[in-house]
Amino acid sequence: MRETEQYLIDVAYPYWEAEARIAKRFFAGKPTREQHIHWLKAQLWKELHPVDGYFTGLHRELANLVDMFPEVDRTVERHHYHGLLEQLVQEFNHYVLMADILEYLLGRKMDAGDTVQLSEEKALGDLRRKFVAGSAVEKAAVLVTEGGGARLFREGRRLKGSVLERKIAAAMDVVYEDEKNHYREAAREAAAAVGNQRDLKAMKRAIERVSLQRVHMRNEMFQFPLSREDIEQCLAKHRRPV
Repeated sequence: MRETEQYLIDVAYPYWEAEARIAKRFFAGKPTREQHIHWLKAQLWKELHPVDGYFTGLHRELANLVDMFPEVDRTVERHHYHGLLEQLVQEFNHYVLMADILEYLLGRKMDAGDTVQLSEEKALGDLRRKFVAGSAVEKAAVLVTEGGGARLFREGRRLKGSVLERKIAAAMDVVYEDEKNHYREAAREAAAAVGNQRDLKAMKRAIERVSLQRVHMRNEMFQFPLSREDIEQCLAKHRRPV
């Protein structure tokens, strides 16, 4: 099982590092106020609408928790319910932290219209839903891809300098600490869905397809700091033997 977990992590790893490269180059380029507003609006949409095959948007998850509440200690185990509540609060806190930075930049209160779904994010959501609706193996593969190994937040928490950079770093640090080990939990759960080599190959293909689309999503979010050639080179550099 542990070998399978590490195998799945190794498959996803180069795509995580490509996301890191995108964020690092963007922040190093001294982005303008408008460029920061652009990525924050896109990230806020993602925070409100997370889709990993198990967690399907804050509104829907909140409604599900309300419906489940009467069944606590009946058909729903209380510790499991508590864990779901904590996850929801954590995800909403990430939205609050990013929204506060956007308001700082806008100089006004934001509203729901200030969140934006970009085209590559839509393509990513469509691809995820396709796999989630597929086999148990494909659904589990989507979980491994979620969060991109927290690489955006790893890079963002390192920012220093201006008031804005310190605000971004503080928010990113919170998200990173919350999510830095999610990939291990995801790999463990995904590995349990693998029954044979055929399953493993199918999971590898799904992880690669979704992860590559995540890279394109991040590149669009940060207004294309990497060319297609840059992305290919980065993936090749970090690809591990699998």
